[in-house]
Amino acid sequence: MNTAFKIALPDLSAERLGNTDTPGVWAFDSGTAGPTLLITALIHGNEICGAWALKELLAAGLRPKKGRLVLAFCNLAAFDTLDVSAHDAARFVDEDMNRVWTSDKLGQPNTQERRRALALRKWVEAADWLLDIHSMHEPSPPLMMSGMLKRNVDLAKRLGVPQHVIMDAGHKDGTRMRDFAQFGDPQSQALALLIECGYHGDPSSIDTARNVVAHFLLEAGIVQAADLPSHWTVAPKGQQTVLHVTAPVVATSASLSFSEPYQGMECIAKAGTQIGKDDDKPIVTPYDNCILVMPSLRQLKVGVTVVRFAHERQDSTESA
Repeated sequence: MNTAFKIALPDLSAERLGNTDTPGVWAFDSGTAGPTLLITALIHGNEICGAWALKELLAAGLRPKKGRLVLAFCNLAAFDTLDVSAHDAARFVDEDMNRVWTSDKLGQPNTQERRRALALRKWVEAADWLLDIHSMHEPSPPLMMSGMLKRNVDLAKRLGVPQHVIMDAGHKDGTRMRDFAQFGDPQSQALALLIECGYHGDPSSIDTARNVVAHFLLEAGIVQAADLPSHWTVAPKGQQTVLHVTAPVVATSASLSFSEPYQGMECIAKAGTQIGKDDDKPIVTPYDNCILVMPSLRQLKVGVTVVRFAHERQDSTESA
């Protein structure tokens, strides 16, 4: 498996300044009524496809024609440590920044990531739409992580990209930005998606980030296609598959291993098929045609999700 970094690191010396009172945050108000869109990158310091997409939007001088557009480069402290020869080490400084989004954790800002999240909180809480741009530890097709709320699944389907939409309930070890405050409230109308653009170091992850951002902006109606950076190509919408994550596999030991070098989206035909073992306990598929979502042992430790089991849904009727 070739996981070499093939993307140049963006120079963020200008972008990290921002044009607000929060470093790394850029806000543009059209002066006309409309939604507030927040697009975030670098929640993890080694996921640079989103940083490239936001940098290019700023360089193109993109401005909303209605509503407000906010662009945020989030974990700059982790990004500053990024060494492409050991990129996993730059995922965070003290703790995973996409597991700290609760009032309790933000009320105890005793880590670099919590302090930064606390500074970003007002921008998150003010947003009507959120697109959080990520990439993955291993080579994999892009995945739109919609969560379980029907309104977000419907938004993912309206965007029409990428091919796979994943309905997932989140992580047991902490709450993601995508599920924080209004975005996780079943009674709210706020919309939030998390896009996994592919492997961190693959140039195609930047193309995916550009494409999804373009569709997101156009769906919200705050810009027109002609406003986007001239080198961006907006791929047509395609037929999508909605997959429902039924259970995560959470490591209970540091000796967990897989039976094969899974890369993600493998469909295991028979229930009860062993795909690995956790210490001496077999890990088996719970049903026929079980799809493996985001298998990875790069961050292996007790309590970390190493793969998710999913099946294809014919409808998306869940509301919470």
